[in-house]
Amino acid sequence: MTDQPTTPGPEQGPGESPEPTRFTDKRRIDPETGELRQPTPEEAVLAEAEAAAQAGEEEVVLEGLVETQKLAAERLEELQRANAAYFNLEQQYSAYVKRSKTEASAAHDRGVASVVEALIPVLDDIELARQHGDLSGPFASIAEKLEATIGRYGVERYGEAGQEFDPAIHEALMHAHSSEVTVSTVQMVLQPGYRTADRVLRAARVAVVDPES
Repeated sequence: MTDQPTTPGPEQGPGESPEPTRFTDKRRIDPETGELRQPTPEEAVLAEAEAAAQAGEEEVVLEGLVETQKLAAERLEELQRANAAYFNLEQQYSAYVKRSKTEASAAHDRGVASVVEALIPVLDDIELARQHGDLSGPFASIAEKLEATIGRYGVERYGEAGQEFDPAIHEALMHAHSSEVTVSTVQMVLQPGYRTADRVLRAARVAVVDPES
């Protein structure tokens, strides 16, 4: 067979022999002897280079993981601080609402008490006129409306004969003794008292009878 002339390659000049293709056998077991092959110096260098590259990649991945964990911890701390700030703001707002309601209720009660205290002389005249039978006609209707109005605001008129005397709600203007009672007792109501659920606007002015010693 006649050999065909070899055409020079793109990097091969005329008259130059082509470089042989080199192969590296990376098999760890010798196919002929079946024994573990000892790496050649070139293979050892290549293996070390691959191990170093792999170690470098693992180090980069580890550094990235550490940075990610650090960033996650910072974001978690920011979230916890934001939640704490929101909780504190919510508590402050809730306390403000409660305080405002309490103050508004107290102001309402003070306003009612102030108005009723100013009307007490008028209410005394109405009660005196009722006791004397002079409360009739249009005046009676007006008196009933006035008493009903203050009643809607929680104002109560109190004081009856026969009640046990209580210095917290009664004011004794007259005093006597009797064998018919065993405790200090209201004998007569001279002027009724007025109170709300929280305070006495005016103590009932009464005549008191005590048991005889």
